[in-house]
Amino acid sequence: MNLTAIFLIQIIITMLFSIMAAIYDVRKNVVPNRLTYSLLLFGLVSNAILSLISGNIKFILASFISMVITNAITFMLWKLNMWGGGDVKLFTAIATVIPSGLNINFLNIFPQLSIYPFSFSVVINSIIISFPFLLVFLVQLIIKNGIFNRNVDFLVNIFNIGSLKYVVNSTMNKMVSVNDLEEGMIVNDFYFNNPQIIELLGEIDGNLGVYKTKDNNEFKYYFKSQNGGGLTGMEVLQLKVMNAQNIISDKISIKVSFPFAPAILAGLTVTIFYGDVMMMFIKNFYLVI
Repeated sequence: MNLTAIFLIQIIITMLFSIMAAIYDVRKNVVPNRLTYSLLLFGLVSNAILSLISGNIKFILASFISMVITNAITFMLWKLNMWGGGDVKLFTAIATVIPSGLNINFLNIFPQLSIYPFSFSVVINSIIISFPFLLVFLVQLIIKNGIFNRNVDFLVNIFNIGSLKYVVNSTMNKMVSVNDLEEGMIVNDFYFNNPQIIELLGEIDGNLGVYKTKDNNEFKYYFKSQNGGGLTGMEVLQLKVMNAQNIISDKISIKVSFPFAPAILAGLTVTIFYGDVMMMFIKNFYLVI
């Protein structure tokens, strides 16, 4: 098997896994770990094979470096609530499989390369492409929740700050049963007075943070997810046990997270066949002036 065939297999497998991740994210609002870890393992193995065949360590070395750097950067952006933990793992897996730029001359494809690694182009393209996805997502939620049906006046005052806040809060948050909680869901402020809840949540090194209330005379404390990673498996189990013991109520408010994997798939596709959108813009901008 020559190097060209392995390159092609890497591209096809990465595209297929990204398609599956997008489907899962839209349907289940989660990207399964088994999917991203499998793609990451494939990336390490396939690039190790490339190094063995070519007698050049650069393939597996580039794969490992790209994996570490991409994971570090996307993890920091995850801390800023830009996307979920599954998206970080998907970006990392893609970077592991395809660590460097693509000039796919055997397919007569010559994408616009960037000065930074291929995985960075995928991240940048995904962020740029995510804006129309986000708009469609919000419109779908607005229609589904019938916000304008209940509040016709918002159609007239849609660009009013108060109206926009109402639309966002009404579409991006929902109440669910504690028994329906799943790993990765982002919990909004949950107010309580029982100090036992602080003790129980403190036993878990998770993502739920407990805080004292400042502007609520009825409740002393509240807990919420601290970042976009959402609930851990242990936290889901603990909340369900606490609900079964009547320590917390049956309903809890969560954020409706934006499924970012379709944007990653689109960003990957654009990067493979066309190149880095930012570099294309810069190139065309300089040509214009």
